Amino acid sequence: MNKPLRRIAIFCGLLVLTLLLRDNWLQYVKADTLASDTDNRRVNITRYASPRGDIIVDGKAITGSVESNDTDFKYKRTWKDGAMWAPVTGFSSQAFGANQLEKLEDGILTGNDDRLFFRNTLDMITGKKKEGGNVVTTLNAAAQKAAFQGLGNKKGAVAAIEPSTGKILALVSTPSYDPSTFAGTSDDDAKAWNKVLKKNNKDDPMLNRALRETYPPGSTFKVVTAAAALENGEVAGIDDATKTPDPFPLPQSSTKLTNEHGACKDANLRYALMVSCNTVFAKMADNVGNEKMIEQAEKFGFNNAELDTPVRAAESIYPKDNAPQNALDGIGQGSNRATPLQMAMIASAVANDGKLMQPYMVDQLRASNLDVIETHEPKELSQAVSSETAQKLQQMMETVVNNPQGTGGKAKINGVTVGGKTGTAQHGLNNSEKPYAWFISYAKLSDGSAPVAVAVVVEDGSANRGDITGGGLAGPIARDVMKAVIDSKK
Repeated sequence: MNKPLRRIAIFCGLLVLTLLLRDNWLQYVKADTLASDTDNRRVNITRYASPRGDIIVDGKAITGSVESNDTDFKYKRTWKDGAMWAPVTGFSSQAFGANQLEKLEDGILTGNDDRLFFRNTLDMITGKKKEGGNVVTTLNAAAQKAAFQGLGNKKGAVAAIEPSTGKILALVSTPSYDPSTFAGTSDDDAKAWNKVLKKNNKDDPMLNRALRETYPPGSTFKVVTAAAALENGEVAGIDDATKTPDPFPLPQSSTKLTNEHGACKDANLRYALMVSCNTVFAKMADNVGNEKMIEQAEKFGFNNAELDTPVRAAESIYPKDNAPQNALDGIGQGSNRATPLQMAMIASAVANDGKLMQPYMVDQLRASNLDVIETHEPKELSQAVSSETAQKLQQMMETVVNNPQGTGGKAKINGVTVGGKTGTAQHGLNNSEKPYAWFISYAKLSDGSAPVAVAVVVEDGSANRGDITGGGLAGPIARDVMKAVIDSKK
């Protein structure tokens, strides 16, 4: 063979070898990645080739599947009360993908999870059609309905937790959207999808405000500041005078902090929380110092970027701050920000004698024949405060609701012990926007158990500015959610 032909033969051989290597790389190394790629249309065709399993609340399915008119996708996802449950389930769309539980538990819902291999193999042998498994949630339907109806046409969010386990009992965000309206591939689905996108809807209904939005916590954060003061020995008892001037000069600043109401000079912690004295808690945060305040906030769950429910929550922040900012952080009006879930975690830890449990909303994963594939076991996140401090905080929060001077009277429930804390958080540059109304609370029964802790935030742009208070707007919603949980257990 002459030299030019030999070169051509070697070159062709290298090309063939390259093609073989590429083919093996695609078939073996990249097979799983390509098979699950969202841009692979076959993945979606397979996903909707059979009815999806269901998401379950209180033993009943809140989702379903119906036959689709699409030539490629045989079945389409449906929801019952879709707008109410969207913050829990998310959406599953033939055209636009999926999010939240519909995405995270897609393997179970489609029946493609590796843990269903033997079940699927048996069905193949017997000729039974493939079926998806079910996701059993921790949600309480009555509490979810109370929260959703309570918020109504207001913008806001509610998170409710069972303190002893961390089970999420309600998770509502408004305004919401109905995932059923864009579950398919039609022009109407595309119009519905475009309508809820942030760029086309200033209210951003697809934003899960309960998990993914952070707000200035306002005076609800004073519970954390009180905890830090008690845990660090800044005050011995909740009825001891704090030696606080009124007004309180912010450290390293010419600004003097004042109070909305109450005789707050030298006020003790119980009274200060009851009427929400800014001066007392700003001074306590300054006395404790930024480092110790961060430490206490983190015990309650702040600065955790990986809080999965299993849907990941946005990180609630208590930052490293200078002295004046740290004092303002202590009253929830500095640089600190929190999700409604985070604030529910604070109330939950207080009600649970200081023990903070990991919040979660999936109780079990089940095969189509109801065999249990996985059960969630409650997990302790931290001992946020000592049981002694927790009991003092309970006394303080219960005074907020029960004392006629307290700001949380609208959260009272007959025959139930309720502890709470109001908050009216400033919003916008120089407080130019209407404030956020907050309320955090828990309910205790006569046997000492605490079945529920709640956080509510309301962004009510239609209310008169002077009427926006945590106790007035958010308190009644929290009360109704707590009552719904209690009544459902009778």
